[in-house]
Amino acid sequence: MASESGGRGPRSGPPRDQTGWRNSIRRYGSLSIGLHWLMLVLLAAVYASIELRELFPKGSDPREALKHWHYMLGLLVLVLVWLRLAVHMIGPVPRIEPEPAAWQKLLAKLMHVALYVLMIGMPLAGWLILSAEGKPVPFFGLELPALVGENKDLAKIADEIHETAGVVGYWLIGLHAVAALFHHYVVRDDTLRRMLSFRD
Repeated sequence: MASESGGRGPRSGPPRDQTGWRNSIRRYGSLSIGLHWLMLVLLAAVYASIELRELFPKGSDPREALKHWHYMLGLLVLVLVWLRLAVHMIGPVPRIEPEPAAWQKLLAKLMHVALYVLMIGMPLAGWLILSAEGKPVPFFGLELPALVGENKDLAKIADEIHETAGVVGYWLIGLHAVAALFHHYVVRDDTLRRMLSFRD
């Protein structure tokens, strides 16, 4: 116990929840937090690279470079999403305080499933498009094997699905962000705080 003269004694109160890199029942660990925000940056870069290509004429070097970055960053998302899933499965999911209603938890689960489908399906579709077009599949100095033989009809169908899913992805990411802000500022639970810091 600290004396009146200012001496230090043992701290009172419950210990702080310091989870390090692993998740706890109260907070996400640094690995989950890092992967979450890294995936967000990568998804923003994937979308930005394909949208910004429209600023340059077809066949120009900047346009082709942006397309290559779109392919490579998309495939990097495909690689990292499996790591994120593994981290999610080996640790507990931090509880939300105060606990949300059952319908909110269901919607959150459906949203997360949809986002994982997006992060797996979109890069695979891009890989399929390049393969069916008979084009190389670049990945940071490597060339990945084709998923299928050249097939222009398949490439066209896959490209249409890829573009539609890309629009859906905008909405999913936007709704995910709005939901997090709603929980933080309106509901005032710790949904967002769990992913901002791994310490109480």
